[in-house]
Amino acid sequence: MHLRMLRAYGPGCEGEIIDPKVERIPDEATWIDLEEPTHEEEKLVERCIKVDVPTQAEMAEIEPSSRLYEKNGALYMTVSALRGVDEHHPTTTPIGFVLAGKRLVTIRYAAPKPVRTFESHARRESELVRDGPTALVRLLDAIIDRLADEIEQVSSTIEQLSQEIFQKQQDERRIPAAKLTALLTSIGRAQTLITRIRYSGVSTLRMLSFFSGSNLMHEESNAELMHHVTSLTTDITALIEHTSYLIDSLQFLLDASLGLISIEQNAAMKLFSWAAVVFLPPTLIAGIYGMNFHYFPELSWHYGYALSLVLMFLSAVGPYLYFKKRGWI
Repeated sequence: MHLRMLRAYGPGCEGEIIDPKVERIPDEATWIDLEEPTHEEEKLVERCIKVDVPTQAEMAEIEPSSRLYEKNGALYMTVSALRGVDEHHPTTTPIGFVLAGKRLVTIRYAAPKPVRTFESHARRESELVRDGPTALVRLLDAIIDRLADEIEQVSSTIEQLSQEIFQKQQDERRIPAAKLTALLTSIGRAQTLITRIRYSGVSTLRMLSFFSGSNLMHEESNAELMHHVTSLTTDITALIEHTSYLIDSLQFLLDASLGLISIEQNAAMKLFSWAAVVFLPPTLIAGIYGMNFHYFPELSWHYGYALSLVLMFLSAVGPYLYFKKRGWI
């Protein structure tokens, strides 16, 4: 469980917690991070930074007009960040960004791994948060790097699943029910993760497009940051395209797994079919000589019992050899 807090980063600020009862946020603070903010913390930011703090419900909206807009000279942006991967329950959580001049305010109700990583870097390198736009771009860089790492992990998982399904030896492809269940579960989990990655990537790309088109990024002083944003846009676009390939690969592996199930089922039904044909003639002979009629022509044969056994054996072996010769079994 994460504590509700307000932290300030920047030159001279190393992420110390700001008491909401203070009159103002330090002037040197360029990045103000609100994690599960209280009403008092929101009011402090609104009073000092002169911006409206979006609520959790507002950040959960999916329409671009609700997630990406400009108001009173400040940029309001929301991105869906990936979280819960290490806990094997991948999902996304909205992170709100408010860029007002040289100050950045982030609002979140979870602690995704890239945010925690960037916080530790910001404490060691104040240059990463020398101003709000720089902090925003660097934070987006960390989010995209995290997506790339997870995509690489999914690619490795897909390769392992492929090797498990397409064994070199035909006999090794026969998968027991328990192992097949685990295989389908792994494919389903990988599909869920890559879907969440793609959703986060598309959300990030929309935000980068909006941010790069703002008047702030076209100022001459932000030319270097604009190059960085362009690079990030190229990277996230490539990642989104790669997720499409991975989704297709997972669908192919799922179809292949279901195909193996069909092959196993057909093989079992084939076994029952030829076994029924092989044992049908002996059953017929045994049924005939099992009838209890008083006047039975072969009833007094001395070798009738032995002859019936031989006849049943030959009637079973004959179809089996025929099927074997034709390659049906």
